[in-house]
Amino acid sequence: MFSEIYEAFWNPVVWLPPNTTWADIAPGANPDVEHANSRHLLVPLGLAGVLFILRCTLEKYWFSPVGISLGIKSNRPKKAPSNPVLEKAYISTRKLKHKQVQGLAKQLDWSERQVERWLRLRRIQDKPSTLIKFCETSWRCLYYTFSFTYGCIVLWDKEWLWDIQKCWRDYPHQSVSTDIWWYYMFSLAFYWALCFSQFFDVMHKDFWQMFVHHLATIALMSFSWVCNMTRIGSLVLLLHDCADIFLEAAKMAKYAGYQKLCDAVFAVFTLLWIITRIGIFPMWIIKNTMFDAPKIVPMFFAYYIFNSLLVLLLCLHIFWTYLILRIVQTALNSGQMEGDIRSSSSNYSEDDASQ
Repeated sequence: MFSEIYEAFWNPVVWLPPNTTWADIAPGANPDVEHANSRHLLVPLGLAGVLFILRCTLEKYWFSPVGISLGIKSNRPKKAPSNPVLEKAYISTRKLKHKQVQGLAKQLDWSERQVERWLRLRRIQDKPSTLIKFCETSWRCLYYTFSFTYGCIVLWDKEWLWDIQKCWRDYPHQSVSTDIWWYYMFSLAFYWALCFSQFFDVMHKDFWQMFVHHLATIALMSFSWVCNMTRIGSLVLLLHDCADIFLEAAKMAKYAGYQKLCDAVFAVFTLLWIITRIGIFPMWIIKNTMFDAPKIVPMFFAYYIFNSLLVLLLCLHIFWTYLILRIVQTALNSGQMEGDIRSSSSNYSEDDASQ
C-alpha cells in the first residue's frame, strides 16, 4: 500500500512536463547534464545541525561580547517568589481571567492585588533580555549578509539573472552547477534550523506567520529542486535575502541604543522591502512563472503547486508590509521608530513593563 501511495504521489504526469519521466532527469541520465539529485535534500538536515552549533558558538564568543561592549546589559528581572499553585496556573494559562485570579486569591488567602503582582513579575521574568535578542538578530543579519553576497557572486555570470525567460530554456534538462548546489543546500539548512530553533528562541507576535513562511520556503525550495526548477528558485532566494539584512541591522542598532542609526537603516529596509517583496517579486518572478513560463514549457500540474506557494509567500509579504507601514506611521508621529515587526515578545506587554 505504501508503495502504491508513493508511486501515485510522485506520478511524473503531476510533477514533470508531458512526455518526461523521472528516469529522464535522474542523475547520470544524460552525460551532458547534471540534474538535481533528490536524495541530496537530506544534506540540509545535517547542515542545519552544523549551523545551529555555529550559531551558539558565535552568540557566546562573538555576538554577546560585542553586545556587552556596546553597553547592552543582560538585564535579568527580579524573579517571582516560588509558589507552586500560581506557577501551575501561570503555565496552564498565561492570561488569567478575573474570576481565576479571584479563585487563586481565595485559595492562597491572598489579596487579588498580590496575585496580580506575582503574575506580573512572572511575565516579566519570561521576557528575554536585550542581549539575547541582540545575539539572535546578529546571527540572522550575518547569515543574510553572507547568503545575499554569495548569491550575487554565484548568479552574476548566470544568464537567467539577466534574462528570466532563460530559466525555462531546455527545461527540465538543465545542469545544477556546484555553486548553485551549495546555495540551495545552505539556504535549506538555514530555514530548517529556523523551524527548529523558533520554538526555543524569543517568542514573537508573528510566530505562526513566520513558521508558515519557513515551511512554505522549504516546500518551495524542495519542490523546485526535485523538479529541477533551480534557476527560478535561485532568483527567489536572492530577492528575499536583500531587505532582511537591513531589518536585522536596524534591530541591532535599536538594541544597542543607536536610535538615529536605527531609523535610517529601517528607512532603507522599508524602501527595499516594498521594492523587492511587493514590486519585483510579483511583477518579475510571479508574472514570469504564471504567464511567461507556460508559453515556453508545456503546462503540467506542478506549475499550480509552484505558483500557489509563491502566492502564499506574497500574501505573507502583504501582511508584513501592513505591519511595517504601521510602524512607519508610528515613527512619523513620535519622531523615531518605536519597534519593528518582530521585536516584541508575545508573552510580554508594555503594560506589564510599566507597572
